[in-house]
Amino acid sequence: MNDVTRVLNAIQQGDSRAAEELLPLVYEELRRLAASKMAHEAPGHTLQATALVHEAWLRLVTVRDQNWESRAHFFSAAAEAMRRILVDHARRKRSLKRGGNSPREEYNESALVLCAPPDELLAVHEALDSLACHDPQAAELVKFRYFVGMTMEESAEAIGLPVRTAERLWTYARAWLHRDIRRQATVG
Repeated sequence: MNDVTRVLNAIQQGDSRAAEELLPLVYEELRRLAASKMAHEAPGHTLQATALVHEAWLRLVTVRDQNWESRAHFFSAAAEAMRRILVDHARRKRSLKRGGNSPREEYNESALVLCAPPDELLAVHEALDSLACHDPQAAELVKFRYFVGMTMEESAEAIGLPVRTAERLWTYARAWLHRDIRRQATVG
């Protein structure tokens, strides 16, 4: 029986001093395990292997009634703790990257027209005539959404369409206008 297994058995039997003996025995192996996990992370990761070991250790020893059956079981639990720490870290970082710490603001769709550059406004206006010949209902939706600044719900109600249908029509109309404006730009 190796020292780690002996200490794990002592911990299971309730020896409070055994937990203090465990860390020096497993630290280097945990450090290698953490370095291996960190090697698979993107360069420039803000979490260091040592911090990962310490965080995993805290998670392992703070769990009450933790019984590790063997050395392999302990290191498996340590690897799982490290995986969860890395996943939590990635989620926090992605959340911050996407504005997770910014106050939530409501989107004012009526500001769309006011912010549109004059060239864009004219291009949409000219392309809208072509769209009206091709699909009058889609052109009407663009008028309500783009020029009047109505919300999707208001526009759908004005045209007499379910909101989901109006959303699909809006997607189609935007793509159609974009293609027509690009075509006009290359011709003109």
